[in-house]
Amino acid sequence: MALRVLLIDDDIKLYELLASYLEQNGVSVTCAGDGRKGLVALDAGVYDAVLLDVMMPGMDGLEVCRRIRAKSNIPVLMLTARGDETDRVVGLELGADDYIPKPFSPRELLARLKAVLRRTSPEVVAERLVAGLIVADVPARRVQMEERELDLTGIEFDILVALMRRAGRVVPREALLAEAGRSDVVVGERTVDVHISHLRQKLGDDPRSPRLIKTVRGVGYVLAKDLPA
Repeated sequence: MALRVLLIDDDIKLYELLASYLEQNGVSVTCAGDGRKGLVALDAGVYDAVLLDVMMPGMDGLEVCRRIRAKSNIPVLMLTARGDETDRVVGLELGADDYIPKPFSPRELLARLKAVLRRTSPEVVAERLVAGLIVADVPARRVQMEERELDLTGIEFDILVALMRRAGRVVPREALLAEAGRSDVVVGERTVDVHISHLRQKLGDDPRSPRLIKTVRGVGYVLAKDLPA
C-alpha cells in the first residue's frame, strides 16, 4: 500500500515533478491548487501527510496550517520560496512538522517526509503494525490477535490495515475502500458497513458497544489508538 500525500500548492510544474518522482518511490500524490481546495480534499480523503506551500493566492499556507491543526494531527511539511526566518518560526509554532525552503530536490523532500513519518507516525512506514493485541504482518498479509491467527478475507485485511495505519484517526466511510487499495470494488451504500461488521465479529468486538472499531456517525470509522488488552 503506497503512502498517500496531499500537496497543497498552485505550482503545477512542481506537482508534476514530485508526482513523477514520488510515485516511483511508493508515494501517491494528490494535488489541490489552493488552500480552500486543500482543506476540502483533506476532509474528503485519507492521507498520511500534507505538503503545504506558504505563498498561495487567497488563503495562504500559514492559515491553512492553522486550520488543519485545529482538527487534525496529520504531519504537515511546509514548502516556501521565502527565506524569512519569521515565516519559518510562525509555521513551526502553528504546528508544522518540518519546513523545506524552495528550491529543493525531490530526493531531499522524500527523505524529509520519511523522517517526519518515522517520528510522528511510525505505524505508517512500518511493515509490521501493532495496535494493542492486534499484530499485522503486512508483506505476509497475516493478522494475529492474542497470538491467534485471524482468518480474514483479502478486503477485510486491507481495511483493517488501513485503520491500523491511522489508529486514533477517523477514516471516512467513502474513502475507506479506496484507501485500502480496493478501488476495483463497487461500493454500495452498505458495502463498508458490512465489511466492518465482519471484522468486528472476527476481532470479538461487541457490535452493540464496540471497543475496537468505533463508528463516528455520519463520517466513518476509527480504530482505537490505545486498544484495550
